[in-house]
Amino acid sequence: MSLMYGKEKDADHEIVDNASHPGFISFFAKLPPKSPETGTLRLFFRNEWYSAHGPDALYVAAHFFRTNSVIKYLGPGGKSGLPSVNLTESVAKTLLREALTAKQLKVEIWVPEAGQGKKATRFKLDKEASPGNLQAVEDMLFVNTDILSAPIVMAIKIMSTPAAVAASSKAKTKTVGIAFADTNTREIGVADFVDNDLFSNVEVCLSLCESISTGKNDLSVKEALIPTGTTTGTTERDIELKKVKELLERCGVVITERKPSEFTAKNIKDDMAQLLTPSSLPSSSNVDASLVVHAAELSLPVAPSALSALVSYLSLLSDPSNRGAYSIRTHDLSQFMKLDASALRALNLTEAPAQGSRLLGSWLKQPLVNLHEIHKRQNLVEIFVEDTSTRRTLQDEYLKMMPDMHRICKRFGKSVASLEDVVRVYQAILKGVETVEDYKALIDEAYLANHTHPGHDFDISLSKYSEMVQQTLDLDELENHNFVIKPEYDSRLQALADKLKEIRDSLDEEHQEVGRDLGFELDKKLHLENSPTHGYCFRVSKSDWNVVHRSKKYIDLGTLKSGQFFTTTTLKELSDDHKETTQMYSKTQSGLVKEVVNIAATYTPVLESWNNVLAHLDVIVSFAHVAVNAPESYVKPKLMEKGSGSLILKDARHPCLEVQDDMSFIPNDVEMIKTGPNMGGKSTYIRQTGVIALMAQTGSFVPCSEASIPIFDSVLCRVGAGDSQLKGISTFMAEMLETATILRSASKDSLIIIDELGRGTSTYDGFGLAWAISEHVASEIHAFCLFATHFHELTALDQEIPHVKNLHVVAHVSKSDDSARERDITLLYKVEPGVCDQSFGIHVAELANFPENVVKLAKRTADELEDFNSESKAGESQLPPEVVEEGTRIVEELLRTWASQISERDGDDIVMEDSEDSAATELEKLKRCVEQFRPQIEGNAWVQHLLASL
Repeated sequence: MSLMYGKEKDADHEIVDNASHPGFISFFAKLPPKSPETGTLRLFFRNEWYSAHGPDALYVAAHFFRTNSVIKYLGPGGKSGLPSVNLTESVAKTLLREALTAKQLKVEIWVPEAGQGKKATRFKLDKEASPGNLQAVEDMLFVNTDILSAPIVMAIKIMSTPAAVAASSKAKTKTVGIAFADTNTREIGVADFVDNDLFSNVEVCLSLCESISTGKNDLSVKEALIPTGTTTGTTERDIELKKVKELLERCGVVITERKPSEFTAKNIKDDMAQLLTPSSLPSSSNVDASLVVHAAELSLPVAPSALSALVSYLSLLSDPSNRGAYSIRTHDLSQFMKLDASALRALNLTEAPAQGSRLLGSWLKQPLVNLHEIHKRQNLVEIFVEDTSTRRTLQDEYLKMMPDMHRICKRFGKSVASLEDVVRVYQAILKGVETVEDYKALIDEAYLANHTHPGHDFDISLSKYSEMVQQTLDLDELENHNFVIKPEYDSRLQALADKLKEIRDSLDEEHQEVGRDLGFELDKKLHLENSPTHGYCFRVSKSDWNVVHRSKKYIDLGTLKSGQFFTTTTLKELSDDHKETTQMYSKTQSGLVKEVVNIAATYTPVLESWNNVLAHLDVIVSFAHVAVNAPESYVKPKLMEKGSGSLILKDARHPCLEVQDDMSFIPNDVEMIKTGPNMGGKSTYIRQTGVIALMAQTGSFVPCSEASIPIFDSVLCRVGAGDSQLKGISTFMAEMLETATILRSASKDSLIIIDELGRGTSTYDGFGLAWAISEHVASEIHAFCLFATHFHELTALDQEIPHVKNLHVVAHVSKSDDSARERDITLLYKVEPGVCDQSFGIHVAELANFPENVVKLAKRTADELEDFNSESKAGESQLPPEVVEEGTRIVEELLRTWASQISERDGDDIVMEDSEDSAATELEKLKRCVEQFRPQIEGNAWVQHLLASL
């Protein structure tokens, strides 16, 4: 980064002169207090550069420049003045981009008030942006690199569940309405659903919204709007909002509070009539607000209120290009497998910016639950798995050559497209016709016939687009990478083109005439050049200048390193004519370019539909490619309706791990609590099951030799606390929150994955929780569950619940020659029935290169504990029950005697002795009691064993 700092003598880079410091400082002090600590960064635009002040300046210095040397202080008193940082325009844009996308801050940009110059002291708010709403700064931040995708903003409205509904349910439920907008694709989604008091379905919605984010957050939604609550948080409404806030914070979503009055659906029908495309409304020749009443999306009980707040926050109606450009749909949670934030992290679901990758990200986060729709995708994948030639041709010669139509359509919609964009679409159409012609019948029958977009409509519309381009653009110039209008397209342009040709011919004639006059060979000694300074002129070497200089009819233009420049009266006139005509040609062509681009923009709907087909085809072909080219070929899974059949995976593998270099993956069968050594493969085993189930319900083949999978309504995971500590949540609390969500959300048709539950608390508490949770899942929920644990005692659950099965990952243990206590462990990564009878934590520490003395100490301590526990258990197990019972009575009597001696009774109160040596006194009393009971102690083996262990 370059920084404008320390240039005291440069007035252009000075915030204000000394005389105007007080004016700006006074103005700044009266502004509403905002700082990065509250989530907002404020910058001031000062004609070609920016500045930050107060807490914002300190934040910029610390987090972006990482040095306080960039800070200067305004006003008297040195460092007691107002901290300030200056930024060049390019640095400010980089700062804003990182603040919005990576740091998840909101930003404000202030500009000078009218009449204020470079030394402005008063400013007004010009632009506001947030991680979910980049529209105000999109052109400024992404002018040279198109924003690949827009973040999603969601508005959330909560209503109390009607009494009749609440009475029929034991759990506390609420009706939630959500609305979300993707300003990139100009799509609006709404949903109404009943949720529990943990708002589990809200969390699912955060991930189900199509994922097109630009930041590093795992979830699609970057910002959420909620109504402002009271500070007391005592009402039921405020308590609900607090829970929603906590959920959003855990998911890394920026929270924006809006006035409750904005969450009213009073004018939403009129607003939607202006925003929605005619295809989104009921069929009619006249689209008006009265027809919107019948739109199902706007008839939902709660969602329209959330939608109203969303439209207001995004200022959608203020942008003329949005009019009639948006579509709306209802988001039905029941149509997709539910995946919460924990599942997204556990299964490592990510997305990329390209058109097919965007759709793939959406499919992975929205696996289907409709068996018929899954079969349709599977059948398409199977076609391309079997037809290798078609698959390779489509991949290598067609799909890889396709531009991102969605990005181009967005440029058309914002009126910033160029002729190059028009040509790229044209070339894509030609490539598509050329490549797909041989496979048209197959694609039409096997793909488009099963898709919502008929191929015939594409052929007609795209053919018309090609004809338009051929009639308007000079295609011969494309070889020179020139994107220009064909002169014959417009009579005015043709006349100017003819005139330019005449001028160029006259220039050539003058070049030849001067060459003959001077006796210079053209283009070797006498050069005709178009100089940026002089226009068309002649150039000769300095050594040849004397020949030219002797003739008085040539006009000297000056000398440069490359030679001597001169002109003639005729050449100067021709140069001026050429410059003037060229400017007129450019001006005329510019108007025609805008006209052609506008015509091309009318094809945006069909191009968007074509893009959807391309993206769908890209994902299907990619599924087929992966299935065939994996280290071991994937298999088409057999899917069954919910609640029918078992989950059976033969030779299952993790699709990501098996393709890593130098990786030999050990496949395992899955036939639905497991134990095993650290690093033995438990986590991989249970996660790969979740990934395979998810892949199957997206329509993909799966990495198995055979697979039979029931439809799951959700995959619920508890496999790691992530960075919850950074959000002020302990590891154990995060674990409990995620597990509570699982217990509240799971049904008998869910797949539950729990890895190492209970590690964040004491061993006894952790085991108690693990047992209670696993028993509840097995006996109450009856869902498929994979539960990895190090609590060996948990494996006893299979003795109480017949359908619980124990599995373990295998490790081979061999004794070394030098010591019977040393063990050589080989992790086999193979899952087998039964219980693992050993732990290998110290072995893992050795693999991690722990210091040798630490490892030896750990082994010695572990052996001592093992010997102690073994001897203790052995001693107890060999004693008759009556001896243990008698010993227990002796100990109880001894303790009662001691207790009676260490206290003095005064009525019902017990007054404890209070002296500095009370501890020694009580110890002495205990010794006397032991002596008193020694005959009984010596006569009971159990008491002797107990005292020895102490």
